[in-house]
This record gives sequence, structure tokens and C-alpha cells, in this order.
Amino acid sequence: MIKKLRIKFVLTSMISVLAVLIILLGGINLSNYIKVVSDSDKVLDLLASNGGMFPMEKKEGFETDVMPEDRDTFNDGRRDNRIYSPEIAFETRFFTVLFDENGNCIKTDVGKISAVSESLAEEYGDNVLQSGKNKGFYGDYRYIVTELKDGGRMVIFCDRGPGLANFRSFRNNSIVFSVIILVIVGAIIFIISGRVVKPVAEAYEKQKRFISDAGHEIKTPLAIISADADVLMMDAGEDNEWIADIKKQTKRLSKMTNDLIRLSKLDEGREELEEADYNLTDAVLDITDSFKSMAERDNKKIINNQSEDVIIKGDEKSIRAIITILTDNAVKYCPEGGTISTDIIKENKKVKFIIENDTLDVIDKNRLPHIFDRFYRLDESRNSDLGGYGLGLSIAKTIAGNNGASLTAKITGDKKIAFILTLPGK
Repeated sequence: MIKKLRIKFVLTSMISVLAVLIILLGGINLSNYIKVVSDSDKVLDLLASNGGMFPMEKKEGFETDVMPEDRDTFNDGRRDNRIYSPEIAFETRFFTVLFDENGNCIKTDVGKISAVSESLAEEYGDNVLQSGKNKGFYGDYRYIVTELKDGGRMVIFCDRGPGLANFRSFRNNSIVFSVIILVIVGAIIFIISGRVVKPVAEAYEKQKRFISDAGHEIKTPLAIISADADVLMMDAGEDNEWIADIKKQTKRLSKMTNDLIRLSKLDEGREELEEADYNLTDAVLDITDSFKSMAERDNKKIINNQSEDVIIKGDEKSIRAIITILTDNAVKYCPEGGTISTDIIKENKKVKFIIENDTLDVIDKNRLPHIFDRFYRLDESRNSDLGGYGLGLSIAKTIAGNNGASLTAKITGDKKIAFILTLPGK
């Protein structure tokens, strides 16, 4: 248990660190990408509004909606924003492709870029028009499609290779940096986790030692009390209700002591498991048959719905112990005239054993998560009469965990509860 607690502590810490790195570096990378896209779109919008050229340039052959701005107005000294700097015309690599209203290429301009030929520019333009998008990325080129007055269209491509290269470089460095940080932090957390869980481990070991020692110490006086009660009953007769009550409570305490000792051993994982193929259906039928006489005595009915043999691999002794506890619990808490039903379902690579029983009262959903807690009982008012003390389900849950299985509870009706034992299939 302490080992599992330490692993959970390390994993929780690592997940927290990873989440912080993802949020921090992911946010920075996203911001960088948005900046690249935003700057590209501003440049493209500027080119589109001026017929595929910058405002300070003179160019014939394109009819524009916006006249070039005055050079002095454009160069207003805002050096902190390169988009509005006159130098942008010399820094930006771009090319344009002009199409008529029928979608035929009538002109390309690759004068501002050397990496793209006229034929390649025409190919890029055709592909963009066929995509149906008005804005986006084509490789490392950001493009925009603008409508012209004569019904034609112009596709403007802007080379964003340097900006995207910087973005990718930072992204890759962020991933490497994150991995290194995770390894370093993981190593540190693993080292200090031993000290963090040490007080819990010591308290847990003391608790287990106390339960084990106290259990063994209690066994002897209980055995003496039971023996003395037998002697007294021989003298006073078997009809003596006081002596009978002593024997009954002594037997109950002995069982509780044995269960506590067993739980302590289960927590340590000291039970040896013998894995082999066995028939789960036969095991269920065998166990439920042994409870039928007890159920019929109180006018309760046990129904087995499984019809075919289900062969699984595992420790049959452990699984039989779980099914026995669940069946005993179902019979014990099923009201007079109620029904207990069992079923086995194959689900993907899992096998589920389900036992459902009627209950006397409606079960509060808020109390259901605590049903496997030690000494916890859903109906405390009736448990003294039924002889329960809240350890059976906890034992079943622990055995299931040690066998790689899971045990859950589910409210299936107003006065119905089901326990589902999920086992690994063969």
C-alpha cells in the first residue's frame, strides 16, 4: 500500500508539473503562432488594399480601390511596428497571381521573390482557388484571395518561412526543454517522495502491527471464554439464554478478529496466488447452492441467470472467497420475500460477475461510495440483528485488487443494489 501511495504521489506531482509546462509553453507557442499569422494577414491586407503592391510603390496594370498613401504619412516614425514601417516593402518576399472572371491565369508577378518561378506561382494560385478558401497557408506561404472590380481575382502569397522557422525552432526547443525538466523534476520528486510518505508509512506499519498483535492476543481469552461457556452450558443446560448469548458474541468477536488479521495480511499482499484455468460458472453455482437453504428459510429466492460455462484464468480460491462474501451479503440484507440474482457477462476481454439483491429501504446514493470502507454499514439500525460489522465487503474489495480485478457497487432500482466483480478474461 505504501509503495502504491508513493507511486501515486510521484505521478500526481509529475502530472501537475506537466500541466504547468503545457499551459505555460503551450501558451507561449500559441501566442507566437498567432503573432506570425496576425503579422502575415496585416501585410497581405495592406497588399490587397493596394492592388498587390505596397503604398509607396508605383505599379501599373492593377486597378486598386485604395490610392497609395502619402509617403510621409506612411513613414510616421512608428519603428516599433514593422508592419507600418516603409522598410516592410524591402523585407517582404511576396508574389501575386491574377485570374480573370473565368478562373484563367492572366498574369503573375514574381519580381519580389526568387524562390518561385512564374509557372510555379500559377500552379500555387490554381491550387488555392480550387481549395475554395480565401485565406490560409500554402506550405510556408500565407495567402489571401481578393476580388477585383472587373470580376477577376488576385491571389497574393507572402513568404512566412523565416517566421515559421522561428516558431518551429522555439516549439521544438520547448519540447526538449519540457522533457529535460520532467526528467529532472521526476528524479527530485522520486527522491523526496520517500521522506514525504515516511510518516504515513510508519503510522501504517504501527497500525498493522497493532491489529495483528492485538488480534492474536484477543484470540486466547476468546478461546478460554468459549471453552468456559461450554462447561457452564453442560452444567446449566443448553436452554440457558445467557450462556448462549455469551457463546454467540464470543463467536462473533472471534470471526471479526480473524477478519481483521486477514485484512492486515491482504494489505501486505502476503497471500500466495495460484493461477490456473477454472470454470467460473461452476464456482458461482456451487457457492449460491450452499446459500439456498438459508435463503429459503426466510422466504428469499436465489436465481442464477448464467447458462453457459465461462472459463477464466486466475486464483480460484480468491475469487470463490469474493463470491462467497458477496452472496452472504446479498442473502443477509435481502428482505423477506425478496430476490437475489446472479449473472456472468463476457464484455470485450473482461468477464463480469454480477449479483443483485432487493433491499428493505431505498439506498442513499451519497452513501454508496463508502460501502467498501471498513466497519461501514448502509443500514446501521439492523446490522446488530444480522450479525454484520462492516468488514466483509472491504475484504472482498482488497482480495479483488490483489487479483487484478475490480469490485464496484451500483444502485439498479429504488430498492435494488448490485455488486459487479470485473475479472480479466482468459
